[in-house]
Amino acid sequence: MAENSTPDILYTIVDEAPELASASFLPIIRKFVSAAGITVGTPDISLAGRIIATFPENLTEEQRQSDDLAALGELVKTPDANVIKLPNISASVPQLVAAITELQGQGYDIPSYPEEPATDEEKAIRARYDGIKGSAVNPVLREGNSDRRAAKAVKNFAQSNPHSMGAWDASSKTKVSSMPGNDFYANEKSATITAAQAGDAKIEFVGADGSVTVLKDVYPLAEGTVADATFMSAKALASFLAEAIEDTKADGTMFSLHMKATMMKVSDPIIFGHAVKAWLGPVWDKHGDAIVSAGGSPNSGLGAVLNAIDTLSNADEIKGEIAALDRPSMYMVDSDKGITNLHVPSDVIIDASMPAVIRAGGKGWDEAGNKGDTNCVIPDRCYSTVYDETINFFKANGALDVTTAGSVANVGLMAQKAEEYGSHPTTFEAPADGEIRIVLANGDTLHSHAVEAGDIWRSCTVKKAPIENWIQLAMDRQRLTGSEAIFWLDANRAHDAELIKYVQPVLEAAGVADKFITLAPREATAQSLKTITAGNDSIAITGNVLRDYLTDLFPILELGTSAKMLSIVKLMQGGGLFETGAGGSAPKHVQQLVEENHLRWDSMGEFCALGESLNFLADVKGNAKAGVLGAAAEVATQGILDNNNSPSRKVGQPDNRDSHYWFARYWAEALAAQSDDGDLASEFAGVAKALADGEAAILAELAAAQGPAADIGGYFRPNVELKAKVMRPSATLNAIIG
Repeated sequence: MAENSTPDILYTIVDEAPELASASFLPIIRKFVSAAGITVGTPDISLAGRIIATFPENLTEEQRQSDDLAALGELVKTPDANVIKLPNISASVPQLVAAITELQGQGYDIPSYPEEPATDEEKAIRARYDGIKGSAVNPVLREGNSDRRAAKAVKNFAQSNPHSMGAWDASSKTKVSSMPGNDFYANEKSATITAAQAGDAKIEFVGADGSVTVLKDVYPLAEGTVADATFMSAKALASFLAEAIEDTKADGTMFSLHMKATMMKVSDPIIFGHAVKAWLGPVWDKHGDAIVSAGGSPNSGLGAVLNAIDTLSNADEIKGEIAALDRPSMYMVDSDKGITNLHVPSDVIIDASMPAVIRAGGKGWDEAGNKGDTNCVIPDRCYSTVYDETINFFKANGALDVTTAGSVANVGLMAQKAEEYGSHPTTFEAPADGEIRIVLANGDTLHSHAVEAGDIWRSCTVKKAPIENWIQLAMDRQRLTGSEAIFWLDANRAHDAELIKYVQPVLEAAGVADKFITLAPREATAQSLKTITAGNDSIAITGNVLRDYLTDLFPILELGTSAKMLSIVKLMQGGGLFETGAGGSAPKHVQQLVEENHLRWDSMGEFCALGESLNFLADVKGNAKAGVLGAAAEVATQGILDNNNSPSRKVGQPDNRDSHYWFARYWAEALAAQSDDGDLASEFAGVAKALADGEAAILAELAAAQGPAADIGGYFRPNVELKAKVMRPSATLNAIIG
């Protein structure tokens, strides 16, 4: 890490807009907490940092850096862990390639990403890079289950200052389309491992000729683990996508695909590639081999395919055939730049894109920038019913009234890689017709599926201790709040049925079974929407993927954003991990900063996490001053909301840097006014006065910085000095903070 000893609080170095904001906010944090003897460290878990740490052998001593993610992974298993985790890039292949290219341009002698590894050396490089892709950070750090909810101050502000909501009516043609069968939901098998079955299992492919290929040699399955396996038929997927395109055309709506390619980094890019091929249809059938030979992998999106076509001698012919296709309108990521829904897998992430459509009244934007209804294509049915039911609910009842709506909090099962997004190391594309099976340590076959070439097979696990901890956390939250509490579990789904076997006995033994209900995701969605529409609160108790989806869906509807949620991971060994919200819109924020020197990133998540981290430090370390700082930080957070000091969207208006000034001022004023610690009150009285006296100069200096293009020296790895110069443009504020 950046420091030799373990600091009291670790504030992660990440990517994109949150990292730019840190250049402004971290000096303020350090100034204030140093008064209580609290140190703040900055472990680097950014995509660029992870790449550099993975390939040290060709780098200079100055360029090398430690594997901070691995070190954090060990720290979170201790009672002393106190980590504020900002949102990091969960890299898709295009993002990974772009980051590698940038680092190479900055003088880092790292290998290029082998799209199609041929030699043993290329395969080894690819394997190292594959460990960086997707949600590589999350399973390492999440040694606890998730407690996500709206902070009271944030909820109150949202009700008093409602964000815009699109109108819904029953005539909307927007809908969700999913496969009718032969998807992951339909083919799932699940079992709880017994003592006799425990040990290192194997995943094998058995060919039609009886030959056995080991896909994963060591697959540890402990007693009590819920182990699943399932697959999606490639033929059924291709047929469904072709029908969905025709159905969209008949409805006169837009086609949109909603996936999680950044997290489900093996299965979803393959599904994405099928959608690209289905969209191109006869053009792909005719020219696909040539496009692939030119480097145009459909799994990397339509953009990569079009770039490859440009290199072919018959590019104009192929483009003409694409233009002549009879296709419906396409949902656009950026209609001005011609970036479609299918261009880049990481551009349309379901947990952000679907709530955006729903909040907008079911509307998307087409190639001409016109609003319209859309066919939201979500092939697998495991969780697509959540969005389908939400759309149906608003069609029948109208848009959510955010001024009176209650809240849906979440208790999420995610500790120790629980249900980790399709489990990347155990997801495989069937190489041929045959069978994929899990063979237990005792030689028995746990699960097996007959597959055809190209089918997507995956397995995932949930260990016993995280399940029990999850149930206890759910009982604690329900007891503390008295809210409706729903286990979002489908008795007709194999995996959920195994979890229900754990849940019910624990609730009954605790005498609280009557305080909880268990509903499948569709029914749980309807019940939760009914509850919050009536102004009441609900707790959604879910697995990991639903945790991610719901803690974007409900906050975006209730608060207008998911970045302002309290996201607390109660680590199983007693430490705390405080996550600061979502980063889905961060790339656009960076683009605006570079073009206009305006950063609209809202640090409300960081403000909330900081207060919780300081309060945790007070409880665990007995640092009373930390508790005073934490309470004052909560007052400052309320001040930001009450006085509307959050960033605005347009250049020339207050931005992220302004909000940091106001937070520092409110924090100092709260510390100066409190009576629990005289030393802190005395120390910050002068800071508060200096910040108040300097208001006009500071705001003028911040405003003057906006407008011209900003040079930060890199997207994935900005230059430290340039970044600080852009994000700390007020000499008056810098003189006070240091």
